[in-house]
Amino acid sequence: MATASHLRSVPAGLDQATDADLLLHAQARDGNAFATLVDRHFPVVHRVVWRMMNGHADAEDVAQEAFLRLWRDPQQVRDGAALRGWLIRVASNLVMDRFRTKPMQELDDRFEVADNRDNAEDALDRTRAVATIDAAVASLPERQKLALTLVHFEHMTNTAAATIMDVSVDALESLLARARRSLKESLAANKTMLLATLAAERT
Repeated sequence: MATASHLRSVPAGLDQATDADLLLHAQARDGNAFATLVDRHFPVVHRVVWRMMNGHADAEDVAQEAFLRLWRDPQQVRDGAALRGWLIRVASNLVMDRFRTKPMQELDDRFEVADNRDNAEDALDRTRAVATIDAAVASLPERQKLALTLVHFEHMTNTAAATIMDVSVDALESLLARARRSLKESLAANKTMLLATLAAERT
């Protein structure tokens, strides 16, 4: 339980507080502290869910559900440093549960990929390349897709990604190897352009 002394230790500027301090306040049902946690972690959780669901319209709802589960019982997370991993794990499990109960329908309209280059033709090529890569990633088995999303698109270390997925580093590397092998086969026809796009996304 959060004590009064613990609560007083949190800085007045919530955006400067640690996740551990904010969790203590959330346990005391402090909505402002919880909102700060949402602001801090929602973007990455939503990106992971969005990619796993191939841009499905329900991606935001699934990401929000992970935060609702935290709000209902903040004491589920004992270590503030583990909060982001916990949220991603809960959200990815929600995605996999949805895939087990009903298949995701393809979106008629995909999000437009932003590109800052002035050359319109280059921007169009990049948009097509990213859409092709997204479709190939979406076709992967769910655990391979999650491993690839965490390591490649979210730039996590293998160790951090393995912790989130609750697998060994060796198991994670096996998932990544299979995912990359599948992508290499499915994207072989446009290898040069697509690999260049993947490299650009990672920088």
